[in-house]
Amino acid sequence: MPEPDDGALVRQAGAGAPSDLDVTPAGRFRVYLGAVAGVGKTCAMLDEGQRRRQRGTDVVVGFVETHGRPFTVERLAGLEVVPRREVVHRGVTFGEMDLDAVLARRPQVALVDELAHTNVPGSGPHEKRWEDVLSLLDAGIAVVTTVNVQHLESLADAVERITGVPVRERVPDWVVRRADQIELVDSSADQLRRRMVHGNIYAAAKVPDALNGFFRTTNLVALRELALRFVADETEEELLASFPGAVPAAPFDTAERILVAVTGAPGTGAVVRRAARIAARAKADLHVVHVAVGDGVAGDGGQVLRELRRLAEDVGGRWTELTADDPALALVAYAQEHQITQIVLGSTNQSRWHQAVRGSVVQRVLRFAAAAEVDVHVIARRVPPPGEG
Repeated sequence: MPEPDDGALVRQAGAGAPSDLDVTPAGRFRVYLGAVAGVGKTCAMLDEGQRRRQRGTDVVVGFVETHGRPFTVERLAGLEVVPRREVVHRGVTFGEMDLDAVLARRPQVALVDELAHTNVPGSGPHEKRWEDVLSLLDAGIAVVTTVNVQHLESLADAVERITGVPVRERVPDWVVRRADQIELVDSSADQLRRRMVHGNIYAAAKVPDALNGFFRTTNLVALRELALRFVADETEEELLASFPGAVPAAPFDTAERILVAVTGAPGTGAVVRRAARIAARAKADLHVVHVAVGDGVAGDGGQVLRELRRLAEDVGGRWTELTADDPALALVAYAQEHQITQIVLGSTNQSRWHQAVRGSVVQRVLRFAAAAEVDVHVIARRVPPPGEG
């Protein structure tokens, strides 16, 4: 028996969250995303087609590439396949998806493999298969498709640096992010290499070069992390979008998100750097927030803030400026809105008299954050010597 090619794990990210009482039907555009060939994307797509067919949906296979794998061919049983368009190019005959035939057949759902594929010249109106998919969607036909993470435009250069292999076929990120549902078909590096050895991915003659090249363990681990992070970003956006005009009283601990509050006070740069180190260790997003109200910025305050903004950008933070009468309330409200899990503050340099009259911003943030169940770190300000940022 060949090793199953379903993938060890499937994670899902959708473009809209159902309520607790509703069950949202499958979206019009579903993408099965994988780190590399062989994780089981095509099998997952065909299994989805079979499930929909059994529920009475009109499903056709617009294009599928089985690569001669028996367990992939088996999953085609019972599915209607639209015949390919044969095109002769440079003396060689190629079979491509017949877009006109699929449009004329007008099914409810079309299964279209290999979203990043470049069409053979003369095979249809578009250069890229993702353009064919957009035509199907525009015609009201739902599409289920597959793509590997290295083909995403934003990640292709990183993949080239990791693997040393050029990525010539690319898909704009906005095409994939347009999907109603993105599912990651996942598999460990060891499992993929075993599939390769068993002949379940490439022909036997290609296996040694693949294992010593693109399918090296280090490459597979890195590509898997890229895929996981891409889907995690989609899930994060879905989580934030699922709050219709209101946010929960306490953050969801799905990932760490760090907010560092900045003022024009000496030593703030050191606080930002400390927060950046905390965020890096936690693999967290960093939000750098300045509240414009009575923070002691005077004279060259504009220049101080510009330098802090450059520092925020240098450490990978997201810079935000707010205007509010109460900086403590503004910071905690921002934290709730953006699902911040930790707030980093610089220790106050206010006099005891000033704190007694007006109240310490740090103490007020601590009180409000405790009610919102957000952790707070108070960092000692290190005033740099002259000439040091």
